Amino acid sequence: MGVTGWVLLAVAGGVGSAARFGVGEACRQRLPNVPVGTLVVNATGAFALGFLAGSGAGEATARVVGTGFLGGYTTFSTWIVESAELERRRAAVNLVVSLALGLVGVAAGRAIARG
Repeated sequence: MGVTGWVLLAVAGGVGSAARFGVGEACRQRLPNVPVGTLVVNATGAFALGFLAGSGAGEATARVVGTGFLGGYTTFSTWIVESAELERRRAAVNLVVSLALGLVGVAAGRAIARG
């Protein structure tokens, strides 16, 4: 990968991180005591990644969009930390619902991309 590829990857990661912050803040304003922002970001990111994988995008596009933008946009480490901070029952629900939505999102994205 050349210098241009690395620059695009870095920019896409920054844009993805900014998008994650924006979605998270919008969700936090509506539901301040529930980590729904992370759920929304990870579910939509999983869908987008599934769509990207099913679309037959080229290697360079997959790298910039999948690794760069979606790598910056999704935040599975925050999902685990937020789950650990919740009361045990809510933590289990958060873990299961997030995982289920992620798997469904990837499958749905792939199916839609393949037509």
